[in-house]
Amino acid sequence: MHDKIIAVQRMQDYIEKHINESITLADLAKISLFSPWYSHRLFKEYTNYTPAEYIRRLKLSKSALRLRDEDCKIIDIAFDLGFQSVDGYQRAFSREFGCNPSEYAKNPIPLQLFIPYGVIYKEIRKEHKKMSVKNVFIQLMHKPSRKVLIKRAKTATEYFKYCEEVGCEVWGFLTSMQFISGEPVCLWLPEKYRKPNTSEYVQGVEVSIDFDGEIPEGFDLIELPEADYMVFQGEPFLEEDYCQAIEEVQEAIKKYNPAMWRYKWDTENPRIQLEPIGKRGYIEMLPVKPL
Repeated sequence: MHDKIIAVQRMQDYIEKHINESITLADLAKISLFSPWYSHRLFKEYTNYTPAEYIRRLKLSKSALRLRDEDCKIIDIAFDLGFQSVDGYQRAFSREFGCNPSEYAKNPIPLQLFIPYGVIYKEIRKEHKKMSVKNVFIQLMHKPSRKVLIKRAKTATEYFKYCEEVGCEVWGFLTSMQFISGEPVCLWLPEKYRKPNTSEYVQGVEVSIDFDGEIPEGFDLIELPEADYMVFQGEPFLEEDYCQAIEEVQEAIKKYNPAMWRYKWDTENPRIQLEPIGKRGYIEMLPVKPL
């Protein structure tokens, strides 16, 4: 079983690395070390997508981010990502997201982007292994007053339960949105920001305090005051060790006393979690206020 998961993960990694190129089933078979037929079957079994479907959705999502963030021509994006024609790209984009790419470039509305999750990480969470203690770096930062568009769950207090209740796909939707913090955020909300029968743990995007745009269906808008945060950042880690990297930082937080900075924990503001990315290390931010 483990060999099959590793094979699919190798195919996923290859697709991510070569997404701007033409990728054939023969290429994936060569990477997986199985026959083309069996590679196709394994990929579908573990990702719920055929390789062609997976590649198409990933290409379209990457193209949406380029349309949102870059001043580029649709024809350039279409050919950069390997579509045979602009018309074919536009039809595929419209089928995937329900809008024309040229319209989206002028008015980037939130989209449900395809965010592929490595199949190996699901198994790693089950296996769970203890890592040796590494360095955790700490710095103080100030966040201005701002608003946050959030998607609430029901009872979630952490990421995995949130995914069970809301679905991991919400991260793709959040990633498509424009935000002030550089990326979506996960929050543990104090009681005053929660609605009855909703979760402590939510995901969302930080927007400017003067935001008056449309609130996507199923989302809420909350306003947060300016606040100081203690930022805890672990060392870079291998992507497959993300569970242990999170645990390391959270254990360090439990043992830390902010009094040495003449601060105490601020329970009136939300704690913040950023996406675990191996090359930068896991990051959590805890609000603090002066003693």
